[in-house]
Amino acid sequence: MYNLILFGPPGSGKGTQAALLVKQYGFLHISTGDMFRFELKNNTPLGQEARAYMDRGDLVPDEVTIAMLRKRVEENPDVTGIIFDGFPRTDPQAEALNELMVELGSQINALILLDINQEEVINRILGRGATSGRADDLKVDTIRTRYENFINYTNPVYAYYDKMGLAHKIDGMQKIVQVAMAVDNIVAPKLED
Repeated sequence: MYNLILFGPPGSGKGTQAALLVKQYGFLHISTGDMFRFELKNNTPLGQEARAYMDRGDLVPDEVTIAMLRKRVEENPDVTGIIFDGFPRTDPQAEALNELMVELGSQINALILLDINQEEVINRILGRGATSGRADDLKVDTIRTRYENFINYTNPVYAYYDKMGLAHKIDGMQKIVQVAMAVDNIVAPKLED
């Protein structure tokens, strides 16, 4: 099983690149944001708990995120690979993800950071918000908070995987096809091993 972390601030193109990888390789795409939106839409207890954090642009507590992620991975034991999108965002989450992978007899193969600046993040998310109906995509202050949280909380996660020789950085400001080619140059050789 090939396990990839797609990493980057909101609006960096993680969902777009994940969709291309799912189509090309048949991976399971796990987006913590999508999982939380499902819970919010269905007004589940987890959704209600997460709503207060997400509305402020803050991170949902680790234990909530980790429990939800574990359930999703365990529901899909036979996939050829998993794309983790929006997770891990903290060192404890990175450690919990590595522990989960070990329990499943697997490992994280790569972390790919889609590097993009704050102004581009704001422009992309406001554009997405105009059509998505997502309230958190329409407030510039919330978008800035989400970007700043990404930078402040996740730099250690990149360093964590970089020490393991698994971290890669791609210029997320490029066109979608250029980013996709750079991602594939990292993923494809490992799948051939």
